[in-house]
Formats: sequence, structure tokens, C-alpha cells
Amino acid sequence: MLRTKLNAALEFVKVIETKEQVVQGVMYYIKLEANDGGEKKTYEAKVWVKPWENFKELQELKLV
Repeated sequence: MLRTKLNAALEFVKVIETKEQVVQGVMYYIKLEANDGGEKKTYEAKVWVKPWENFKELQELKLV
């Protein structure tokens, strides 16, 4: 379960699509489906990963 800044509880359902871009590490763009109060909605997440620094950060999560 993930809580957003708006205090919405999201429950992951499935990944719809992924893309990646090599930057200083890897930027992952993930389109996913999640339950939001019993209603399925589509979100896009942007996650920055630098494995050599053990760094993972959610840069953005937005409703599509």
C-alpha cells in the first residue's frame, strides 16, 4: 500500500507499461494500475535509480 502526499491509499494492481532512460543512473517510467478507494485508476511513476550508491527515489507519481 502506498500513501500519496494527498493521503490517498493506493493498492497496486498491475504494471501496464515501462520505459527506461539512462541518465546518471537509470530513470524508470512506469505506467501502472492501482485501486484508489475501490476504483481502478491509471498512474504514471518516475523512479530514479543509482545502484552503485544504493539510491532509489520516486521522483513523481501522477494520475493519468
